[in-house]
Amino acid sequence: MTSTVPASLTRTAEGAALQAVLLDMDGTLVDTEGFWWDVEKEVFADLGHRLEEPWRDVVVGGPMTRSAGYLIDVTGADISLDELTVLLNDRFEKRIRHGVPLMPGADRLLAELAASRIPTALVSASHRRIIDRVLDSVGHHHFALTVAGDEVTRTKPHPEPYLTAAAGLGADPWRCAVIEDTATGVAAAEAAGCRVVAVPSVAPIAPASGRVVVGSLEEVDLAFLRKLVIATG
Repeated sequence: MTSTVPASLTRTAEGAALQAVLLDMDGTLVDTEGFWWDVEKEVFADLGHRLEEPWRDVVVGGPMTRSAGYLIDVTGADISLDELTVLLNDRFEKRIRHGVPLMPGADRLLAELAASRIPTALVSASHRRIIDRVLDSVGHHHFALTVAGDEVTRTKPHPEPYLTAAAGLGADPWRCAVIEDTATGVAAAEAAGCRVVAVPSVAPIAPASGRVVVGSLEEVDLAFLRKLVIATG
């Protein structure tokens, strides 16, 4: 976990409902879910196996250990989890070496949060090496804190990543707005007690109590996030 949040910025104004915004990375801020699936297909093709499209819904949004482990199990590939993890991360890092495309509305939202001095964290199941490479494109300065999947004991769908981020920003989880694109990430955020905006990227996500579903980040701004926390607080 890395943090650059100064003590004076760990909260918004005293008494404000929204204390922090926590964002997922792949498929939420950057359009990379398809990159990961392409990389997985390429790596398994090299190993002599073909991935089936329905498996994509199983692995999307999950931690590397779960996703890679599942694909080893269903294909029967003769490779260890550690070896596969290295291959996938190496291939993905090579894929994004020239940058990553932002999701529609992401740049505008990050700029608005920064201008309003809202403590913001990036919370991803991806490993630190991948997060840092992606942030070279997105901008490290947008985030007071970043939490990587290989820096927590239990990653998504466990609530630990979001609890870690909230604590690192000095915020109460129930006064944090989380933006996620997968059911796995939504489950982690809701288990942490956060309010959730779901922006589905691959598989649909249904609305629920304490959660709203939108079509893209272009529908989300600071006023929207503040109303979400107030409405469900």
